[in-house]
Amino acid sequence: MTETLSNAEESAPPKRRYAPLAANENREDYSLRFAAHSFRKWSPFVVATTALGGIAYLADFAIGASIVLSYGFTSGVLAILAAAVVIFGTGVPIAAACAKSGVDMDLLTRGAGFGYFGSTLTSLVYASFTVIFFSLEGSIMGQAFELALGIPLPIGYLLATLIVLPFALYGMGAVAKMQTWTQPLWIAGLVLPFVVVLVREPGKFAEFTHFGGTEGAGAGFSAIGFGFGMGVALSLIGQIGEQADYLRFMPEKTAENKRSWWAAVLAAGPGWVILGAAKQIGGALLAFLALGVVGKTHALEPIAPYLEAVKPALGPVALTFAALFVVVSQIKINTTNAYSGSLSFANFFSRVLHKHPGRVWYVLVNCGIALALMEFGAFGFLNKILGFYSNVAIAWIGAVCADLVIAKPLGLSPKYIEFKRAYLHKINPVGFGSMLVASTVSIVAYFGAFGQFLAAFSPLLALVIAVVLVPLLAVATRGKYYLARPNTVAGPDSDVDLRATHACSVCGDPYELPDVADCAKQDGPICSLCCTLDNSCHDMCQTTGPVSLGLPTPRQA
Repeated sequence: MTETLSNAEESAPPKRRYAPLAANENREDYSLRFAAHSFRKWSPFVVATTALGGIAYLADFAIGASIVLSYGFTSGVLAILAAAVVIFGTGVPIAAACAKSGVDMDLLTRGAGFGYFGSTLTSLVYASFTVIFFSLEGSIMGQAFELALGIPLPIGYLLATLIVLPFALYGMGAVAKMQTWTQPLWIAGLVLPFVVVLVREPGKFAEFTHFGGTEGAGAGFSAIGFGFGMGVALSLIGQIGEQADYLRFMPEKTAENKRSWWAAVLAAGPGWVILGAAKQIGGALLAFLALGVVGKTHALEPIAPYLEAVKPALGPVALTFAALFVVVSQIKINTTNAYSGSLSFANFFSRVLHKHPGRVWYVLVNCGIALALMEFGAFGFLNKILGFYSNVAIAWIGAVCADLVIAKPLGLSPKYIEFKRAYLHKINPVGFGSMLVASTVSIVAYFGAFGQFLAAFSPLLALVIAVVLVPLLAVATRGKYYLARPNTVAGPDSDVDLRATHACSVCGDPYELPDVADCAKQDGPICSLCCTLDNSCHDMCQTTGPVSLGLPTPRQA
């Protein structure tokens, strides 16, 4: 079903040539596009392993330590576990949708109630997530360089940034190899300190359960402490976006691979938070054990408690091993942060500037901003940064999740994910409006306008408002802002082979049908990225109707 071009069309030069970096899919990784079936060459196991490699971050240790040291064992641990339940529940439909549809978090957001330009805001929200966590993880690596090698922190931060660039610049192929090769060492390093404590001082686990924190919170339950701790842990809800950036490369689900497909999606999608919550509690335990030796400030820095835990078993090589573990962990996660951040920045700037020099340039943007945050001491404001951020992130994730699990099953929104500009309204008030209202109310609550209780539970307030508003607004608007016009090229009513390709009438490259639109200005097929970058058509296709591309007539309802 590939379109046959005339000899004149075949000989005509393309109207747009992408820069070499943007045209090289080995580096570009379909960064702004549907992930073509032909590119999804990895097995479910390899995709899952690569995605799970990104959860090697040690910010979990610092976050867990910060929560429990501030609010005590009972409130802190319950807050971590409650946040994990929320993150897992919202992550399941998002992970499944991205893996099934071959789209990343930004493209999913466009079609899940936000509209074409509405999702630019969430692109920045997601980009800020990757920048914040890159800076926190880079700070931890810098601390390891200082402790092990005596390298001053500012120089260590620079080294922590430069060391991940070779992996992030080369995309999925290089990332997959790096994550697979480093996984055994990382797992061994992760388990070792807890095995040492269990063998040498098993009674410390019981002592930890009576820990009252360092701020006078006490070992008992405090609703306020639970709420604030949960808010900090919920800042990690945006991690599902990084998982989705890899899950879009899942092979097509078939009768033969159905079980392995679902196992990989659940493990590499929402499943990350199971290990994540365990790491937060483990990090709090190590900080508790090291508190009397290294002091509160250093107890929040993962390298110091980790070193104290493994020192009895490793003796003189403990520092070397601890530093190596930290560096490997930070390479694994910050490669993911840089990779995912580049996708989000590329999505944002391509729509705002109508230019795309290539994903790799935005790796440098992401890393540069993160380095600046490191140098300004972002690690010292960990709780405040994450507590505030979670109000916005959870409103976004809640709105997307509500569309997938409520609006779509009820027929209030299209059954499929439409991400192409040619078929979308600029703003969809359903998701975009729900996120704005939910995040605004929760931020106001976070700063104490509605009392201390709602300040502590402001992220949950954001989630509830977003989930309730999405179906209400979908009903109120009758879903008319989801699609500007029907997709007759690759929509659900198109009786076509979705693996068939069309040559874009602008760049001349072939793309599979889910990545192609019918363009009224070109009077032919156009790929999604060329459609995005056009700054002169003024969306004329949405008023002129469909253009024939020689495809079969859509099935009649």
